[in-house]
Amino acid sequence: MRLKSIFCLPLFIFVLNVFSQEVSKGDFKKPNILFLLADDLGYAELGSYGQQMIQTPVLDDLAANGMRFTNFYAGSAVCAPSRAVLLTGKSISYSTVRGNKGIYAQNQWKRVPLNKDELSLGELLQKACYQTGFIGKWHLGVPEDVNTWAYNRGFAFAIQEQWGTGKYGRTFTKNMEYINGIKDSIYYKIDNYNSKDEFRTDLALEYLERIDTNKPFFLFMSFRAPHAHEYQIGNKELYSNKDWPEEERKHAAKITLLDKQIGRLLEKLDDLGKLDNTLIIFTSDNGPHNVKHNYEFFDSNGNLKGFKRDLYEGGIRVPFIAYWKGKIKAGAVSDHVGSFQDIMPTLAQVARIEIPEQTNGISILPELIGKSQPEHDYLNFEIQLIKNKNRSKSDIFRQSVRIGDLKAVRYGIHSEIEIFDLKKDISETYDIASEHPKIVEKAEKIFREDRSENKYFPYGGLEKE
Repeated sequence: MRLKSIFCLPLFIFVLNVFSQEVSKGDFKKPNILFLLADDLGYAELGSYGQQMIQTPVLDDLAANGMRFTNFYAGSAVCAPSRAVLLTGKSISYSTVRGNKGIYAQNQWKRVPLNKDELSLGELLQKACYQTGFIGKWHLGVPEDVNTWAYNRGFAFAIQEQWGTGKYGRTFTKNMEYINGIKDSIYYKIDNYNSKDEFRTDLALEYLERIDTNKPFFLFMSFRAPHAHEYQIGNKELYSNKDWPEEERKHAAKITLLDKQIGRLLEKLDDLGKLDNTLIIFTSDNGPHNVKHNYEFFDSNGNLKGFKRDLYEGGIRVPFIAYWKGKIKAGAVSDHVGSFQDIMPTLAQVARIEIPEQTNGISILPELIGKSQPEHDYLNFEIQLIKNKNRSKSDIFRQSVRIGDLKAVRYGIHSEIEIFDLKKDISETYDIASEHPKIVEKAEKIFREDRSENKYFPYGGLEKE
């Protein structure tokens, strides 16, 4: 096995601001970090967020003993760009990846990887002497270039599902073994598992058993549920007593099984004596999908408008729960407006290292530990969808921006801008743009200027409609 050399930055180099008073008391030990990411989980698909039919006791208990955010946003409204924001701390309008596919190779719609000169969360925490692990859906590389895989982006242990064709296509890749310097791609049979997430959790439990107990760890669990394509085989008993359509029963079962796997992880951390000093964050990469199942069946978004791929609230507002014993007040509810670009600066402060210059996020550590929290002036989003016969150019590129309680949305750079008052109209039903011409003007300026051009995703500027 080949090991990567890691240079740990001396902690005394950096002078921290908000956290320095907390750690100077002498009772601080650098925490472990467990990041739990669901795939296409709606804002209201947990009991702690109002769900009435799907059972999620573990996550509900985590929220009851930690902090539940009510105004937190994913990085984008679809998987790959949202994860790019999360991994780099760069908001979507400056991200390398702005859609699930871009015009990347031979002028064809392909997956676009992160730029190799962008610092990732894994690389950031390696510098802070963390043991870094990634298990699950990566979605930020290309099968043909192993340098874009999780292992080569700062995760010393990485097991990811790979898509595509060729030598590395359609496999689980276990990046701990080598054949002639090339990572061995191993396909794991999962016939005895209820879901891929149960299998992934077994791998995570094994990983936690092997890590050095004298060093903190950062484990990123990128689950697959409740994505439409999650492989389920052994959950026929779950909700079998309900008079629900089969696809809805499966959808509910995926979420309850995900909740169960998270419970297994927490039990393992408790058994290992690590739970008390582990920061746990749970969230979703975007709003609920509407494939095969109807997202309105379980009121997956509550009163929010839209779903996955929409830049209305239903596509981007997500559940966000944080737990850290003794640091985060149990049962706290936060209405702070944050987003995925805030994760990198937050974890940098938690790990007691300098916040990277590349991020335009704001650390939410003050909010977590009950201190005065800086606010965003606004949060803006954009997404480029894959061009196909069902989408016009005006529907490919979408933008939105939240300014205080007001929200601006436009689909297509030449379309009219809608304005909604989220405080009074959370469902974004009433367009009040005519009442706020200055907000319309401000939003249009943000849409036009607060972004960078991106050759892989040209429909926002480089290639005018």
